[in-house]
Amino acid sequence: MKIVGKFPNIRLRRVRNSAWIRRLISENNLSINDLILPIFVRDGKNKVEPIKSMPGVNRYSVDKLNLIMKKAKKYKIPMVALFPYTQKNKKDKYGTEALNKNNIICKSLKFIKKRYSGIGVMCDVALDPYTSHGHDGIIINKKIDNDKTIEILVKQALLQAEMGCDVIAPSDMMDGRVGAIRKALDKRNFQNVSILSYAAKYASSFYGPFRDAVGSRKNLKSDKKTYQMDFRNLNEAFREISLDVKEGADIVMVKPGMPYLDIIKNIKDNFKIPVFAYQVSGEYSLIKNGIKNKLINEEAILESLMAFKRAGASAIITYFALEIARKIKKF
Repeated sequence: MKIVGKFPNIRLRRVRNSAWIRRLISENNLSINDLILPIFVRDGKNKVEPIKSMPGVNRYSVDKLNLIMKKAKKYKIPMVALFPYTQKNKKDKYGTEALNKNNIICKSLKFIKKRYSGIGVMCDVALDPYTSHGHDGIIINKKIDNDKTIEILVKQALLQAEMGCDVIAPSDMMDGRVGAIRKALDKRNFQNVSILSYAAKYASSFYGPFRDAVGSRKNLKSDKKTYQMDFRNLNEAFREISLDVKEGADIVMVKPGMPYLDIIKNIKDNFKIPVFAYQVSGEYSLIKNGIKNKLINEEAILESLMAFKRAGASAIITYFALEIARKIKKF
């Protein structure tokens, strides 16, 4: 980049010295249209259950979903993402509860689509909330079996589509699952159901609170490094993105978010495809606890979300969605 001009003729502080001029020349802005609200759902009735490791975030039974969905509608959140907390007695080594037409995700989909048709619903396709071992796939001979897992993921995706899911989001990181899911959806006349692929999902230390939220943390006895990405790698993310786009992904996801802003930017610059970012549970809880302990102030929330927009993210899954939407609407 060529630098034009020099001090004192050029004083960049002149375009910073008032709020109104900073607004006029801002390069990036955050709107409600950039926000996706994650919601944790659980079995039972009359349940609004706080998640200890995620301050301000709850699990909701289906009959209490109105409490959070009304807020999503009020602030015009474009899409919500559903994640299940599965009771221990419903888990097994094959994750068969994922294929139960009366599981908590199916019930939640029916509830939301009947009452909130103007809001998109995204559902994860992965087995970790349903398996007794906490992994995203089935284990055969002490290894995650990629191809056998895909067979179950395809059935899970089809079930979610049948129940009204708008965006199928494979988060399992099995090779080839996007193509298999796209083929199955099209064959069953679900051509208009989108696939948002967790294409660059890293084996990260930032997922801990989420695993509490879906009840898989205590079950998981080993790491997920054989199928989630190595956090040292950038070019590998390009390969993952390329494959998923060729297989039919409409949107790709980078997860976690802030530690991987370079990945978001590189993917956006090179692929020109919608890229979503997931500000994961560990990022959320660190910021939330930092504010609570007065180590940082609340503006850190907006600053963190703006970083995603600056990097090129089209939208952000964030547990701050309602909090930020409230502030945006106020102004």
